[in-house]
Amino acid sequence: MALYLIGIGGTGAKCIEAVIHLASAGLFSNTPIKVLFIDPDESNGNLERAQSTLKLYQRCSQIIAGEKEQCAWMKTPIESYDLWSPFAEVNVNKNLGSFFNYNNLKQNYQELGNLFDVLYTKEERTVNLDVGFRGRPAIGSAVMSQVNLETLDQEPWRSLIGQIQADVGGGSPTKVLLCGSMFGGTGASGLPTIGQLLNNKLRALIESDRINMGCIFMLPYFCFAPPVGEDPDGVYAQSDLFLLNTEAALRYYVNQAQKIFSNVYLLGNQNAKKVEFSIGKNTQRNDPHFLELYAALAARKFFLQPCNKQRPVTLIARQDLGKVTWNDIPEPNIVKQELANATRFAYAWLANTRPELYSAKEQGVVWGQKNIPWFSRFFRPKSFLGNYGNLPEFGEAREQDTIEVVTRWCQTYLRWLYNIHQGEGEDIQLFESRSLLRPTPEGFPRLVINDSRDRGKQTQDTIQELNVKLISEPRNLPAPNQGAAGLAKALYINSRLEEPKSGKN
Repeated sequence: MALYLIGIGGTGAKCIEAVIHLASAGLFSNTPIKVLFIDPDESNGNLERAQSTLKLYQRCSQIIAGEKEQCAWMKTPIESYDLWSPFAEVNVNKNLGSFFNYNNLKQNYQELGNLFDVLYTKEERTVNLDVGFRGRPAIGSAVMSQVNLETLDQEPWRSLIGQIQADVGGGSPTKVLLCGSMFGGTGASGLPTIGQLLNNKLRALIESDRINMGCIFMLPYFCFAPPVGEDPDGVYAQSDLFLLNTEAALRYYVNQAQKIFSNVYLLGNQNAKKVEFSIGKNTQRNDPHFLELYAALAARKFFLQPCNKQRPVTLIARQDLGKVTWNDIPEPNIVKQELANATRFAYAWLANTRPELYSAKEQGVVWGQKNIPWFSRFFRPKSFLGNYGNLPEFGEAREQDTIEVVTRWCQTYLRWLYNIHQGEGEDIQLFESRSLLRPTPEGFPRLVINDSRDRGKQTQDTIQELNVKLISEPRNLPAPNQGAAGLAKALYINSRLEEPKSGKN
């Protein structure tokens, strides 16, 4: 199986960010996922955060690489084709007039120039597009329609399409999933257009039954108000146009692109979360939203389940407006168990393991041996007696670097998880979010909402008990099983929450 994920625009990047976090929790398979970001705004804050999350994932997964049967943490390799911008090969100013050589049209092709005047205002023709398409699908569609995939000369398309050809030629069933918003500028214009262009190219090269394309359409789920004094007729994203943009994009999909995708997922929310207004670039950095969790779960469904050629309509809704519980999550038993495992590990690491390691760094190895029960299992003790195999020195630069990388991942993951629990008019009841940003040992037993274990087992489920387990469990820890990497793996495995099984999956 070969899996490709293409995120278009800032919302597409946020969907990829959510997929990365779910992959961290072991909710995808061992098959590599290859991702591509598409955005004309190359310094978009949402894009930068997703790329940073991916780099941290890759760095952390290298550290704990090895057998994944016991430890599903980051078992999915994620590769990246990095970022492609429709302006990548453009040497002119990044505005619509320059892109289409407007002055030449007016001088030599007057009818076309006049048509251009009808379709686009002067402001739309001249505004700088290095911050993206400014929430205007009409601008984005014009630019995206000029993308030429025929020559395969432009990276990263050449590598991506070449790899898809190699996968299909080698007999691997191949899936390509696009994701983005249907209400902004880049997503609303890029999703159907890029989907159509990519489909045409692949169908010309590959047998149609050997590849499946899917799409996640994110419908409006946030809003904003422009700053006081902003020109009401200026060229920028306006949330009161989101529904109109969505309607136009969906109409295009129905009329022009419906046969492209074997699976389509539409996700929206009645309660629009208020975010800060931004023209673009680094300030466009919206907090994660629970709907992006659903987008990642849609990606999981598309990648892991066989595609149905009948193109069925799949519906999902929550039981109560304004509330999300585990019963509203697809495959709740599996998803809850794996997310709980990752969350409990990250929480325990930040609440206790990292402080213990920092204390050992300040106080010395001897202090660590005396005060940390599991220290001598993973790090070489300060002693000339005994056989400690190849245990690494605690002070080695590699060990300290591993501790920092794992810590950064835990902080990044818990911050994302905290943010998807926030939102006006929303009550997300998955984890006790109040302590996610400041983990304490006392909050560990009650971290998972709707924990079906009896009160006695919950009471015994403490970080102190977890530390005792780390002295010897798991007994047959596969490599890497020493140093900070071995410690992190052992803690992840011991953090697993085994709940009584119910009949619902």
